[in-house]
Amino acid sequence: MIYVGIDIAKDKHDCFITNSDGEVLHNPFSISNNREGFNDLYNRICSTTEDLTNVKIGLEAIGHYSYNLLGFLIDKGLATFVINPLHTDLYRKSLSLRQTKTDKVDARMIASMLMSDVNLKSYSDTSYHNEELNSLTRYRFDKVKERSKLKTSVSRLVLILFPELEKLVPTLHMTSVYALLSEFPCASKVASAHLTRLSNLLKTASKGHYSKDTAILFREAARTSIGSNMPAKSLELKHTIKLIQELDTEIKEIEAEIKTIMDEINSPILSIPEINYRMGAMIIAEIGDFSRFDSPDKILAYAGLSPSTYQSGQLDNCYSHMEKQGSRYLRYALFNATKYVCIWDSSFNTYLAKKRSEGKHYNVAVSHAAKKLVRVIYQLEKTGQTYIKDA
Repeated sequence: MIYVGIDIAKDKHDCFITNSDGEVLHNPFSISNNREGFNDLYNRICSTTEDLTNVKIGLEAIGHYSYNLLGFLIDKGLATFVINPLHTDLYRKSLSLRQTKTDKVDARMIASMLMSDVNLKSYSDTSYHNEELNSLTRYRFDKVKERSKLKTSVSRLVLILFPELEKLVPTLHMTSVYALLSEFPCASKVASAHLTRLSNLLKTASKGHYSKDTAILFREAARTSIGSNMPAKSLELKHTIKLIQELDTEIKEIEAEIKTIMDEINSPILSIPEINYRMGAMIIAEIGDFSRFDSPDKILAYAGLSPSTYQSGQLDNCYSHMEKQGSRYLRYALFNATKYVCIWDSSFNTYLAKKRSEGKHYNVAVSHAAKKLVRVIYQLEKTGQTYIKDA
């Protein structure tokens, strides 16, 4: 076997090539992070063997710096292993207590790690192309989080400019309310607005839900409002609403692209009650290639949903907490999806109730149900079956 260790960096990558006999085939060398450098690496690998199925390549998972090289190696049909930096760090410490770390040493160490056969799973073509879905779901997550912060700002500003409005509507974050505040961003402006203009604005924005009576109600509340007349805050409110509306458009565009990819994947995860395209896509994107995991417990560990274990001598930790060292995106998606599944599926609802009856806090009970959900998802993805909801 031929083993290639690659230490990834922004502008260059350090490589080391050896064989199963420990013979150094290529001393540590650097390649540029461009097409010429990639071809140089490939040619050096080809010079060591005629059978590329005997080649194993290892590199650390350090985000976007490795993405292009990873795609190049997979397209060449080379077995490539993406290794968690935590694993390489632990392996480095197991070899020596000395804190010796250079790029060339790391490349040699990664090759040695491959040779030790530490039960690594090669990075598949499925995993590589799953990156697109992963990128979209994380991008959406960040956009939604950004929008939530802006909505909090709107609530704060309305409390200053027109506090009575909040009690007159189901929520401030409605199209009709945003339309009102965009044109009349404080109580004094609403109070002096022409009734016909105010009525037409609300009727159009609410699609007929709000009538002239609502416009009168809003205007009367504004005339007795304790809201401050602060032009700077009014301008901030208008701009904040505009940003939220722009984010709404962007999020819808992202979600449409996510739906297109999910339709192509045709994952059975969508057959589980209340797991929609958005949540299902995030779970699928974060897990990636299910063949990387030998059991659902490995996925639980990857998500950081496994309980930590501490035992030393007579001391045994009976109140272990979740590790929370895995993918926070996956943990978020599983936890929130579980809440909805527990409402609409009787078997999950019963399981949650059982855990609650044992005295467990709601969130702890949900985490147990999330583990059950992971096992269900794992089985569906492995078999291709659809979920059969209990009556």
